[in-house]
Amino acid sequence: MAKLTAKAPKSQHVCQACGFTTPKWLGRCTECGEYGSLVEESAPDSRRAGALSSQGHPTPICDVRVSDEPRLQTGVAELDRVLGGGLVPGSLVLLGGEPGIGKSTLLLQALDGLARQGHRILYVSGEESMQQTALRAERLGVSNKNLLILAETELTRILTEAESTRPLVLAVDSIQTVHSGTLDSVPGSLAQVREGAGRLMSFAKSNGVPVILVGHVTKEGSLAGPKTLEHVVDTVLYFEGERTQQYRVLRATKNRFGSTNEMGVFEMRAEGLAQVPNPSALFLAERPIGAPGSAVVAAVEGTRPFLVEIQALVATPAGIPRRTALGIDPNRVSLLLAVIERRAGIDVLGQDVFVNVAGGVRLSEPASDLGVIAAVASSARRRPVDPHTLCFGEVGLAGEVRAVARAELRLAEAHKLGFRRCVMPELSRSQLEGSTPLELIGVKDVNKALEALF
Repeated sequence: MAKLTAKAPKSQHVCQACGFTTPKWLGRCTECGEYGSLVEESAPDSRRAGALSSQGHPTPICDVRVSDEPRLQTGVAELDRVLGGGLVPGSLVLLGGEPGIGKSTLLLQALDGLARQGHRILYVSGEESMQQTALRAERLGVSNKNLLILAETELTRILTEAESTRPLVLAVDSIQTVHSGTLDSVPGSLAQVREGAGRLMSFAKSNGVPVILVGHVTKEGSLAGPKTLEHVVDTVLYFEGERTQQYRVLRATKNRFGSTNEMGVFEMRAEGLAQVPNPSALFLAERPIGAPGSAVVAAVEGTRPFLVEIQALVATPAGIPRRTALGIDPNRVSLLLAVIERRAGIDVLGQDVFVNVAGGVRLSEPASDLGVIAAVASSARRRPVDPHTLCFGEVGLAGEVRAVARAELRLAEAHKLGFRRCVMPELSRSQLEGSTPLELIGVKDVNKALEALF
């Protein structure tokens, strides 16, 4: 009779930066190029059931019953807007950001808003003791019997307490501290993060409970975990801003239940995060009047229009010309500098050029192109832009100014803040003529735009 021997569990080496797996150890990951990132872990059990196991049969999509449960309003309007109207029952939300940016503060304030509505909320803290969390809650003015705190890092224990407590919302701060005893790897490793996120997703879907996970950000600016964690969750929120500045911006980079273009603005104060309902006035509050190199552009993020100042400084280089851009794509700035040099005849390619979006905002839409050109030209010519004039429009390589979407929203926001003139694409102007009290100046190319601005 053949002797039966139990096979030892196989191991594999997993890159903690990108998730690449290999049976042998390598000094450098062949997928992402990171050195020393491969860690030996036990191979996952293929017999383990997935997070979503179906017990039914294939069903026509038109016959699937959709739940009519309303979204859960957190009471923090800026957060609800970015989520798409509130938390969806059974969703898994990942909140990421740099250390000290205010992730835990925002989460605690949102959970307090839900608890004030009479809902039972469970907040699991894996990085702070219950006393430390209570001290922070006292500073924020959070005090509600419906908000339950649990200091725990063991995954099974967290799920057991969640099953017995049956909260309306479960929050885990942070997913990198959660570990499962079934795995040999250390907390924070890719295997532990993947296991924790998978089981918490299973809990969320099977019980209809929204689960919010707080995630750390690596030195490269991506969520530690890494991309596998973003694929698992339903919504990924990034909390942006500088710790030395008082303003924070919340964005959604993934949202299965809403738009990824919405933006929430907060101000960090001693008593916590305060919502900023009118970011335009905030971003323009300290704008220098009559200073060259400053231009106001009308931008739109999701459904929200706002005005922001773009600053530029053109200086004589000490050596090789430098290009620095903050709050806007540096490649886009380089492209626009070439357009200014070639189409407008302004010598900027041989100069140091620094571009900054005031207030710590990041602009991603091409409607800010005309604002960048206006600020750079203003600094190069040492002539200020009229303080009551704003601009917006996409600029092409031929120097043409192209129309952008939602021009009416941008003009309405500018009118509220007292602006009188707007330099904009000619096509957009012809569509809105007579619909706004602002003086609209339509331009077709960069030269016409600079003539109108100066």
